[in-house]
Amino acid sequence: MAFARGGAAAVEFYKVAFGAEQVFRIEDPDGNVVARLSVGGAEFWVSDESPEHGNTAPNPAAGNSVRMVLTVADPDAVFDQAVRAGASAVAAMSEEHGWRVGRVADPFGHHWEIGRQVAE
Repeated sequence: MAFARGGAAAVEFYKVAFGAEQVFRIEDPDGNVVARLSVGGAEFWVSDESPEHGNTAPNPAAGNSVRMVLTVADPDAVFDQAVRAGASAVAAMSEEHGWRVGRVADPFGHHWEIGRQVAE
């Protein structure tokens, strides 16, 4: 599960940036959400952080301990779409180790490698 400060905004960002579809969502009266999203059949969950339960959003100043990998048919297009939606380019698209891959940081502190295998 990806924890965010502003879970509802994170859900909307992932819809625009990655073309995610919302599969499931619950929202409490304060606007905090837990949502299951799908990108090309690959699902992930997003939730508002809840520090009282040990669930905190990334702290970009302290580094990031998790990097999500999103494998898609056209990584260049998805990378560009994510940047247009507000992600920051961390590593430009390139080919290395048999992969076409680049990395972005989303506005919520999560890093995403976006790529596809090009050689075995």
